[in-house]
Amino acid sequence: LRYYPKNSLLPLFLLGLLTGCAVPIKPPVTSVPPPTAVLKAIDWSAIDGWRDNDAASAWQPFLASCGALKKQAQWQAVCEAAARQAPADDTAARVFFEQWLLPHQLATNEGKDAGLVTGYYEPLLRGSRTRTGRYQFPLYTVPDDMLTIDLASIYPDLKQYRLRGRLQGNRVVPYFNRAEIDNGAAPLAGKELFWVDDAVELFFLQIQGSGRIQLENGDTARVGYADQNGHPYASIGKKLVERGELTLDQASMQGIKRWGEQNQAKLPELLNTNASYVFFRELPPSPNGPPGALGVPLTGGRSIAVDPRAVPLGAPVFLSTTHPNSAEPLKRLMLAQDTGGAIKGVVRADFFWGFGEEAGKQAGAMRQQGRMWVLLPRNSDSAKTQKP
Repeated sequence: LRYYPKNSLLPLFLLGLLTGCAVPIKPPVTSVPPPTAVLKAIDWSAIDGWRDNDAASAWQPFLASCGALKKQAQWQAVCEAAARQAPADDTAARVFFEQWLLPHQLATNEGKDAGLVTGYYEPLLRGSRTRTGRYQFPLYTVPDDMLTIDLASIYPDLKQYRLRGRLQGNRVVPYFNRAEIDNGAAPLAGKELFWVDDAVELFFLQIQGSGRIQLENGDTARVGYADQNGHPYASIGKKLVERGELTLDQASMQGIKRWGEQNQAKLPELLNTNASYVFFRELPPSPNGPPGALGVPLTGGRSIAVDPRAVPLGAPVFLSTTHPNSAEPLKRLMLAQDTGGAIKGVVRADFFWGFGEEAGKQAGAMRQQGRMWVLLPRNSDSAKTQKP
């Protein structure tokens, strides 16, 4: 509803569906306009750090992106040429990108060209396929009673959004929120994939979107995002800062986990301030990273999550930021291969650090400012109309 002007009749129509029709509708959200991205074509020499970037390390992730991008007409020739090229060294990779692509600096309509860069990773949790005294917190797969509707066939402008709800009599109401799910209100018995031993780790697994479960027999299972209950994401770190329980510098993933260990009685109420709830699916074993929204494996240190309304999913993006809790430059060619509920805005990225404890330390501490340049085919509409 938030993406339509005040004089549009569509929001009123959809609101009528929400309040009295047997059609699944996403719960109302605060009215926020979509991000307006300005893409300014520039010369390669204007990108600070491009010449010093290890472009070769982005080559294989780029070929992975091409598995999806080659279906688009503007990317077909680029990806076919990349597939014919032998494994690229740094010079060859840089020459290829400069020959086939054109950099566009991202900025908002107001001219702001810097934004927030956070981090995420693939965590390891301890768990079991059955509930035991140690393993009490369930990972659920998608509920049978959650309804999803795609309005794109009627309203093409809504093609990126799915609406969720559940039937209550002959009316559709929002699906159960986090507190209701955790309190047993949702009919989820039998939908448990795994049981884990830590509620906070489970909460952060939902934020990361994918992870691994170390089982008692020594096996490791992988899980990935399957769906979400339709409620908007809310930051519990921000909530703790607003309450004065943490400073902004302390509100990292590690800081929140420490707070949770020290405030067990307050923890359930805090977690429930984020009504969003993620459901999972078990993934087949693979030596590669977890699949992102593009459908290709993520690469630690080379994949980012973006807002697809501002950055084309799959595109190479040169990112200029700094290392977590540091002024040390981090300037690197990345691939926009994922999205996230909290990743909203034009100059906004979530940096995928990979798997494991060290990746978690980097991801949890990352809250930097950065700038972004999207690399688009020279034959794209944007490149044709905007010459550097």
